[in-house]
Amino acid sequence: MVSNTQDVKRHCPSPCIQTPFPVSERPKVLVGMSGGVDSAVAAAILTEQGYDCVGITLRLVPEPPGKPVFEPCCGLEAAQEAGRVCESLGIPHQVVYAVDRFAEAIIDPFVTEYARARTPNPCVVCNRKIKFAVLLEQAEKLGAAYVATGHFTRLETREGRAVLRRAGYRDKDQSYMLAALTPEQLARCLFPLGGMTKEAVRAYAQAKGLKVAARPESQEICFIPSNDYGAFIDERMGDSAPGPILSTEGKPLGEHKGLIHYTVGQRRGLGIAAPRPLYVVRLDRDRNALIVGFEEETFCERFTTSELHWSGCDPQTEPLECHVQIRARHTASPCLLTPTSAGAEVHLPESQRSVTPGQWAVFYDADDYVLAAGIIDEFSSIK
Repeated sequence: MVSNTQDVKRHCPSPCIQTPFPVSERPKVLVGMSGGVDSAVAAAILTEQGYDCVGITLRLVPEPPGKPVFEPCCGLEAAQEAGRVCESLGIPHQVVYAVDRFAEAIIDPFVTEYARARTPNPCVVCNRKIKFAVLLEQAEKLGAAYVATGHFTRLETREGRAVLRRAGYRDKDQSYMLAALTPEQLARCLFPLGGMTKEAVRAYAQAKGLKVAARPESQEICFIPSNDYGAFIDERMGDSAPGPILSTEGKPLGEHKGLIHYTVGQRRGLGIAAPRPLYVVRLDRDRNALIVGFEEETFCERFTTSELHWSGCDPQTEPLECHVQIRARHTASPCLLTPTSAGAEVHLPESQRSVTPGQWAVFYDADDYVLAAGIIDEFSSIK
């Protein structure tokens, strides 16, 4: 293991910090390589700092019949691109298959949640149960001290524990996606890009001669490259049943094509003429009904979560004032977090739009440290 001084530096590595290690003491790091520019630069930075790096690409989805390339983040093309990057950096590269494990832990629950009229975020769960879990298992096999990825987040030591903190540049912050990682996982992680902008990452890659410098980012869920969630779930469960579209007062307004094709807050695709825009307010699975209303009816002041995953502090039992982010592209808002035996009750002094069951709620303190995370269960107090 590295010394205390090196341990402090490893939580905030950047291209400006050099950490020379004697050859016999170079910590081994497994770098998750997606084939994109971010993971390539993470590997390049750590290699330059003197870490003994090994690139690891996870294959999580099978290739569609007759199509040699699937999705950039976990398919054949990604593995090949990651291999070329590792070769240019002079580090080993390995491919690890976890297709069946990914299907069982991520794809099957994703489909089940949509069938329950919820809107899950599989990436948060995947980071905890698959990506970092598999990387750390490989680290044990290869005798590596740490694992690293190209996520934009900071990892700092606070009160003796490794704690996630928002990236230095908010536009690229990915702490939300990593908030369910366990304290044990975080203690062995490195995030070299936490203080960089995307532009700086691309410039660094170009200066290093990495051919992935201009590679575009992938925005879709890796196992649904078409981004058509409804078609994906229909294919696995059969066509979803149509049902009534109702106003919040119960007035029939039309017919929906199956609840899996909608999510809370959705405006487009309702096919209803109205004097003002209508939004999805709730998915009523018991009645197979889509409840819609005007924008002010999409706000809520209170919701509950499932079990909380505490990482930035010890589990709390008393109410806690903090900030909550309720989806990946949401600006965190003040809240009162009250722990319960099932998870938490969350009160929002500033009511928020489109609180969505199945999405993750991530709680931060005033200094942008992640405290805890849990899945949203129910919401109330619709205006």
